[in-house]
Amino acid sequence: MHDMISLTPFDLAMAASLMAVDAAASILLRLQLHRQLVWAAVRMIVQLSAIGFVLRFVFALNNPLATLMIILVMAAVAAREMAARPGRRFKGLAGLTVASGAVLLATTVTAGLALTSAIRPVPWYDPKYAVSLVGIILGSVLNAGSITLDGVVSGVWREKSSIEAQLGLGAAFHSATLPVLREAVRRGLLPIINQMSAAGLITLPGIMTGQILAGVDPLEAIKYQILLMFLLAGASGVVALSVAYLALARLSDPRQRLRLDRLV
Repeated sequence: MHDMISLTPFDLAMAASLMAVDAAASILLRLQLHRQLVWAAVRMIVQLSAIGFVLRFVFALNNPLATLMIILVMAAVAAREMAARPGRRFKGLAGLTVASGAVLLATTVTAGLALTSAIRPVPWYDPKYAVSLVGIILGSVLNAGSITLDGVVSGVWREKSSIEAQLGLGAAFHSATLPVLREAVRRGLLPIINQMSAAGLITLPGIMTGQILAGVDPLEAIKYQILLMFLLAGASGVVALSVAYLALARLSDPRQRLRLDRLV
């Protein structure tokens, strides 16, 4: 049994007092961010408290259907956020469909691989492992996917003249948009590359830090962190590729035309 320091409401209040520094800077510099900071802090407290009670209930149930339901809800919210972040969005539900397909593919592949090979909880759907792992993966998936999706949409819009000229000369849609796809995927993968490059040398990742604070041996915590970083890198790659190809497919038609009319 590992000894863990229990935090009191007073401890949290002391940490929250640091928000006053941010709010004061916003007021003095007229950044107009102090209200947003307060609202974000309140929203964070409410959301984390709510999910804490939900997870306690799901963990106690230890039921595969309940575990699947909460995972699907998390994935749906991630897909909605991904579809809403680009500056130019798809009309109707097309953007949500693209994001949902990419999120489900990346999450299923990476979480499924971890739960059936590396971690192997008993039972395999143990919510303590499945929900926690999916939650970590979805954060990286959302980041990489939203950056890639924005890169595809903005890149196609920016290069529309060049793309249409190539299409007019008989080039295939894939060839004409390949530079946009490459740049979007590259941008989507940069955050996880930076994160892996800085791990251990510049920063101690949150999962590793949390385990060490909970009393886990640092070497064991490092093993889990390395595993998670590989999973996050894989999830980022899968979602970046899938969202790029799905978005470009939506921006074309069977006649190999560029369909920017499908964007808002």
